[in-house]
Amino acid sequence: MAGRHWLDPLARKLLVATGQLPPPPAAAADEAVERELLALKLAHNPDLRLRDAAEVRHAAALGWTLEVNVAAAADWLRLPGCRPDLVDRLIAMQRDGIQWRGPGELAAALQVPPGQVLIWLPVLRFARQGEPASARAPVPLAINQASEGLLRERLGLGPERCRRLLQERAREPFRDLADLQQRLQLPADQAERWIGRFRYATAPGPVLPPSRSPAP
Repeated sequence: MAGRHWLDPLARKLLVATGQLPPPPAAAADEAVERELLALKLAHNPDLRLRDAAEVRHAAALGWTLEVNVAAAADWLRLPGCRPDLVDRLIAMQRDGIQWRGPGELAAALQVPPGQVLIWLPVLRFARQGEPASARAPVPLAINQASEGLLRERLGLGPERCRRLLQERAREPFRDLADLQQRLQLPADQAERWIGRFRYATAPGPVLPPSRSPAP
């Protein structure tokens, strides 16, 4: 049994992919080439979206990090498998001042398998921040209570899409960004622009006009 690794092949492959075990010697040269190729891509496109666990690991080796407790929506969207609805949930929790201390807490908050967060782990940093995110974030629009005029002004909606939104909202309040995207048949880029811009409470609440700022 000497020389055999105690991990099964699948577990070992996952740990290598997430940077927690070194690759086999034969793969080291390929790793270096892939990292250089990613460096070239990032030089041409600093906002490049990472495709898989290997690219996340290479990005970490090249110095890219994501500060979990303050990261912007655009940074989260660069991670493989980080869908717009997950990012919307993250930004909403950041706005409420929620902070995470480790990958387990993050996975539980997002209700995703721990293996998904493990893929992102090489670039994640969990530094605690003294200032709550709510102090820096704009007040989100109450999508289930806002008037037609406010929806048009804040979202730039045309008459047809605004009418569809009101009809769908009357049928059933929107639950989250994924629900909103599906029912309005929004393209992905539109859904991404709306990340973190709404709150989805169904109970009546204050709806701030566009000119007002949140109270200190």
